[in-house]
Amino acid sequence: MNTLITPDSDLLLTVEEAARRLKIGRTQMYSLITSGEVQSVTIGRLRRVPAECLTAYVSGLMAAAQHN
Repeated sequence: MNTLITPDSDLLLTVEEAARRLKIGRTQMYSLITSGEVQSVTIGRLRRVPAECLTAYVSGLMAAAQHN
């Protein structure tokens, strides 16, 4: 998978950071996580979104758009 992760970028993002990268609200981001459309991980009590999962989500949206 071709990811947009550079040595200076974060591997794990907070839900808020992930939402900002997708230019959506925090509530919508939680909905995407809850539905399984965007994968996330927990570390202790913290919820984090791997940056590569945002890339995979957007790639899926683009693939779906091409089939419509």
